[in-house]
Amino acid sequence: MIAFVQGPVAVVGAGVAVVEVGGVGMAVQCTPATLATLRVGETARLATSLVVREDSLTLFGFVDDDERATFEVLQAAPGVGPKLAQAILGTHSPEALRVAIAGGDEKALIAVPGIGKAKAAKLLLEYKDKLGAPHGSVPAQKPVAAGPAPWHEQLHAALVGLGYAPREAEEAVARVTPEAEAQSVPDVGALLRLALRGLNRAR
Repeated sequence: MIAFVQGPVAVVGAGVAVVEVGGVGMAVQCTPATLATLRVGETARLATSLVVREDSLTLFGFVDDDERATFEVLQAAPGVGPKLAQAILGTHSPEALRVAIAGGDEKALIAVPGIGKAKAAKLLLEYKDKLGAPHGSVPAQKPVAAGPAPWHEQLHAALVGLGYAPREAEEAVARVTPEAEAQSVPDVGALLRLALRGLNRAR
């Protein structure tokens, strides 16, 4: 198992970062929030989980060991897998997720792209005794009307993490907002790729 990678960040792209380890570029799949903490040329340390499939080896990266451990519990549930587990962590921190599961908060899971009402109910039962009790309290989430939608915040943070100025990121988010609003559950990864294409054309 590759427990972590540490080294200079060579690339930060849509959904992936490349960290140089001993002269080898390790491609690590990350959430937009994790990507936002990385800067090209700076040294980073990411906790990692290697997912082995018959036709692929995929390394997923996290800001700390708690996030990695939560990912491994999430992706082991029937019908979840690593991509959906990563989407869950892209929407909720491990502690916020523990609070949601402990409180039977179905809406918190439905907020994750790819999870509907029926699946949320099943996952609440599946994770109830596996994620553990909350370690403390987390701030209550603001109502949707009180601030930007979660996809908006994630996309903006990812663009800033890629080196774009906050104003450029805001303009890019505004350009893809019609596409996001056309989706029942916005796909942050697809919106990030669309925003990057628009930024590249603008430059």
